[in-house]
Amino acid sequence: MIGRSIVLRLYQRLKTNKRTAALVFLPILLASCSQRDDGLEPADASPALWLVENGEGETEGWLFGTIHALPDDVRWQTPALRDALRQSVAIALEISADDQARLPEIFGTLAATPGLPPLHERVDPARRAALQELLDDANYRSSDFTATETWAAALTLASASSSGEYANGVDRALSGQVGRHLILEGAANQLSIFDSLPEADQRDLLQAIIDDHSAAASDDEIDLVTAWLAGDMEGIALETNQGMLADPELRAALLVNRNRDWADKVDGWMQQEGPITVAAGAAHMAGPDGLPTLLRDKGYAVRRVQ
Repeated sequence: MIGRSIVLRLYQRLKTNKRTAALVFLPILLASCSQRDDGLEPADASPALWLVENGEGETEGWLFGTIHALPDDVRWQTPALRDALRQSVAIALEISADDQARLPEIFGTLAATPGLPPLHERVDPARRAALQELLDDANYRSSDFTATETWAAALTLASASSSGEYANGVDRALSGQVGRHLILEGAANQLSIFDSLPEADQRDLLQAIIDDHSAAASDDEIDLVTAWLAGDMEGIALETNQGMLADPELRAALLVNRNRDWADKVDGWMQQEGPITVAAGAAHMAGPDGLPTLLRDKGYAVRRVQ
């Protein structure tokens, strides 16, 4: 059974350098972002924000793409966002603050299964040396994952090297600015998505994280902090088709199906609650499977205002 110390390490340190995770995976898979300074001044910050109106032109709410962890001293709140929050009767978040405190317990319960093969046997032989490098870099041993399901091992190993901090995350900051919270999914449901993946897909997830770790120094990586601050949704959309999300089954389970479920919930809330702000990972806003497009398909007028 996975040890309590490993669970605590996961949730104290789980901040991944994986590019898509920073924008897709809620605070369960805490994401880091490069601290490179590419010349973007705080005054230029303009993370993507959409206004949602009904057929009569009445405001139903806003969509704001977040990033789940940031380096220190990044200023990102703009007048347009603050105005949206002031007008909102509630904010929709991926998980609640109470759920955050229960993550180690939930993870430990779902992650444990006895009698599993050694971790190196769950990846193809060509990746075993890279897996060992990842284990070494992450300061873990293979024995730490005895009786740990493959998805849980993958998320734990995604903790290798990070600069971002969840304490600086956008979700966390926004949660205190609107008194009423609506929850899109919840921690147990989100972890259950990983837990319910077929073993073949769990192994694809592990191998994708190994590959991402091996390619982490690639010169073609975009700086996600800079892209997010600039509201570069085209760049973010490209990221949602790479790495682990290039696998059709993983993309469906971790992104597309969740977006469709969330769009149904947001539709109901906007009709019943009054103006709300929906704050979710920026990749959930990107491309033809993103929330702006899905809400347009439901008859809303959705336009980018930042």
